Amino acid sequence: MSTEQSMTFDALRDHEQPATGPERRAAAAPPVRESRVLGLPRALWPKILAPVLTGLALLGLWEFSVRAAGIPPYILPAPSGIAHALVANWSSLVGSMWITLSISLAALALAIVVGLALSILFTQSKWMELAFFPYAVVMQVTPVVAIAPLIIIWANNVVVSLLVCAWLVAFFPILSNTTLGLNSADHNLVNLFQLYRATRWQTLRYLRLPAAAPYFLGGVRISGGLSLIGAVVAEFVAGTGGVASGLASRILESGYQLQIPRMFAALFLVSMCGVVIFVCLSLVSHLALRKWHDSALKREN
Repeated sequence: MSTEQSMTFDALRDHEQPATGPERRAAAAPPVRESRVLGLPRALWPKILAPVLTGLALLGLWEFSVRAAGIPPYILPAPSGIAHALVANWSSLVGSMWITLSISLAALALAIVVGLALSILFTQSKWMELAFFPYAVVMQVTPVVAIAPLIIIWANNVVVSLLVCAWLVAFFPILSNTTLGLNSADHNLVNLFQLYRATRWQTLRYLRLPAAAPYFLGGVRISGGLSLIGAVVAEFVAGTGGVASGLASRILESGYQLQIPRMFAALFLVSMCGVVIFVCLSLVSHLALRKWHDSALKREN
């Protein structure tokens, strides 16, 4: 028997030997369960506690600075004054918040439908992309404040005009990101689909749309906040008043009446709406990508 044959035999014999000692115990050990605190994974708590504790510290510093400097509430209200105004005007502010939020979500839904449809159309026809994509850029860079009065006149309906303004701000990130994702499909796989005579629909369904999913979800997360900004800006321009008006009207009304704590309370609700929209869309993105995309997969190390 040669030396190489002896080494090969020894390697095979070692490979066939059953695991003993620590290896057997490791193989027989049950899977390690992730430790939890109050029902949540232990690794999630730093992500929750860090921003909460930072926010409490900043609010405490704000409260102390206002009280120590004796700043009047019509210049800069303390957080305690804002909280009091929020509780005192809860019914009117929450009603206005739902109006702003409903316009923002409707604009986001419309932006998703139109942005996705246009990006698919652009991918299927390069001529369509070359002809219309520059105009989408023009719509994106045009200040909505400048064209909102015209939209209000043309639409002759306040709700429709607010919806159009919010949609104009929100739809471009979805269009741009999804078009980029559809065009980012592996060219070798595209050639393979063509080699096997796949139809346009099959290539779109089984290759381009999965490749574009992370880009699309990233665009939706950006557009969620932009739709809220568009709705608030359009409400500022429209200057609607009365009971059935959004948070921007409450902000303007409070400013005119020098009720600054109430104005800050309305701003706080606008910010909270933006945070909730972003968190919900991030959760949807994570649930959609966690089993197959590198950006959401849990790392072993």
